Amino acid sequence: MPELKNMSMLLIESSPYHSNEVAIPYPTYFHPSTDDDVLQWQEKMRRQKKRHLFSFAGAPRPQSLKSIRGRIIQQCQASSSKCKLLECRKSSKNVCHDPSSVMKLFQDSVFCLQPPGDSFTRRSAFDSILAGCIPVFFHPASAYTQYIWYLPQHYTKYSVFIPEDRIRNGTANIEQILARIPEKEVSAMRKEVIKLIPKVIYADPKLRLETLEDAFDFAVKGIIQRVNEVRQ
Repeated sequence: MPELKNMSMLLIESSPYHSNEVAIPYPTYFHPSTDDDVLQWQEKMRRQKKRHLFSFAGAPRPQSLKSIRGRIIQQCQASSSKCKLLECRKSSKNVCHDPSSVMKLFQDSVFCLQPPGDSFTRRSAFDSILAGCIPVFFHPASAYTQYIWYLPQHYTKYSVFIPEDRIRNGTANIEQILARIPEKEVSAMRKEVIKLIPKVIYADPKLRLETLEDAFDFAVKGIIQRVNEVRQ
């Protein structure tokens, strides 16, 4: 219907084929009530000690020939002294359904691996930002072409990119790539990630943050800007 082409749609993952779709962050586990809740959380993440160089929370996709998750899991298991794996198995006791397990893993990790799953994007990417863990992406559509209102255009400021083809053909060793990043760069990326936290969370809808703007605020501002551009 022609009318629907003029309707802006906010989705957790947008389509590259529809210009009227805009991606907004997946909801995380944290819904603060006050500015102070957010500021205290950010300070806690700044002080957080990191025990693992990198980690992965997820399950393999053996039914998908294009999936690199199996290879990522193999690399993590081979780097057991540097990588922590949280396997998400399909069972009633799936540890990945437990917020404390996922958040503890990410809080303890410098880098969090975010390969595509059922689709290009993952809620886990926003959980890792919330935990002050630098996300590692393997496909541009996992973040860089999606969350234009929320994430820095210069993606190297807050994340690491490893092309999935290099994982698939075995030419990329994740541990070696991450270990070679200078400590000064890692510290700068981690600061940027923690700075992003207010922007990618949804505050308690019954209350309102006073000075900070959350993901909902940025969505409203973005829509108003789109309307104004159309009018102009």
